[in-house]
Amino acid sequence: MQEFFNQLISGLKATTIPEYIAVLAGIASVWYSRKENILVYPTGLLNTIIYIWLSFKYHLLGEASVNFYYTLMNMYGWYLWTRKDKQQQAIIQVRFSSAKEWLGQLSFFAFFYLSIFFALSYLKKAFAPGAIPWADALASASAFTGMWLMAKKKVESWYWWIITNICGMPLYFVKGLVFTSVYYFVLLILAIGGLTEWRRRAYLNRSND
Repeated sequence: MQEFFNQLISGLKATTIPEYIAVLAGIASVWYSRKENILVYPTGLLNTIIYIWLSFKYHLLGEASVNFYYTLMNMYGWYLWTRKDKQQQAIIQVRFSSAKEWLGQLSFFAFFYLSIFFALSYLKKAFAPGAIPWADALASASAFTGMWLMAKKKVESWYWWIITNICGMPLYFVKGLVFTSVYYFVLLILAIGGLTEWRRRAYLNRSND
């Protein structure tokens, strides 16, 4: 246990300014998403752009692809969340997924997990010996799914974020990005709160239909 705390303290001391900025922006982004506030997207863009650079630096190629995808989805989600009807009400409301949509989500996740896993298994041998294919692919594919669903304001996006955060904590810790590992723990707590809040909003929207 003492060794763990020593590694934690030394890792926090070694944290760079860009990583601090990315972490704070990421926490703000998740907080805003929980509140269904459009600021989730500009803060999210700041976070993802920095993490693309960090992921390449530490051979987390799956996470680099996730953050590139996040950047694109932040722009897409920003567009969707700002669309309004003739009464100036948001077109997209927080909703639960149907059984058919759940099947689509699982298929979406499986496709990206297998694609990223096999790609990283190849790259591990050829270019990136530090890669951890199964863990990186799990964190990446669940994040791909969560971001896609968040843009559509689906409650189930938070389940995928919870998986991503659980995977992210040990993945970044073993890479020496200790502050980011702690960041994923904070995101896990926020994701649980976000799930509770969005479930409440979805039930409210359902009752108003």
